[in-house]
Amino acid sequence: MNYFITGTDTGVGKTFVSSLLIRSLRAAGLDTVGMKPICCGERDDAAQLHAAADFAIPLDDVNPVWLRTPASPYTAAKVENRVIDLALIRERLTRLRRTHRSLIVEGAGGWEVPVTRDFSMADLAAESGLPVLIVVGNRLGAINHTLLTAQAIRARGLTFAGVILNNHAPESRLVTVTNRSTLETFLDAPILFEIEKGQTKLPLSVV
Repeated sequence: MNYFITGTDTGVGKTFVSSLLIRSLRAAGLDTVGMKPICCGERDDAAQLHAAADFAIPLDDVNPVWLRTPASPYTAAKVENRVIDLALIRERLTRLRRTHRSLIVEGAGGWEVPVTRDFSMADLAAESGLPVLIVVGNRLGAINHTLLTAQAIRARGLTFAGVILNNHAPESRLVTVTNRSTLETFLDAPILFEIEKGQTKLPLSVV
């Protein structure tokens, strides 16, 4: 199982979901590793993916490009006067796909986050050709963000594999329940699972 994990926004739980998926796949016997091509700010996201895969690969393979500025990759690179090494990212991604049974790639921020002047996270996902999962913070406003993201994924000819609803923030039950039912009506793609606080494994039969 290979997926590119995007989100409706930053802070919706992409790393938590990616780590949960990696651990669950490895527990099911699959040689699964994670990759966070670009980290901005702290490197905690990459460290979590690294640990979820039992440290099976070097941290610099999990995260080949680390920018210390907590901003979009494009902005962080400008602040630090650096050029993001796309060739390095492509080489690591290709090698990890070749040497491991499954790969979970976590993007930075949302779908169209800029990496360089002429390259975005969406471009990286398109180059990878991986099916795309959207992590959705199940809160007010999620429907619009999810439908727009799904539309953009499909516009690039990629496989939109489904949605993971993350109930990580306090919301009214009315919002969370109606978000799910509304998305099921309009998405034409599965809600694979909902993540509840404290959840430690996933129902992999539906992935």
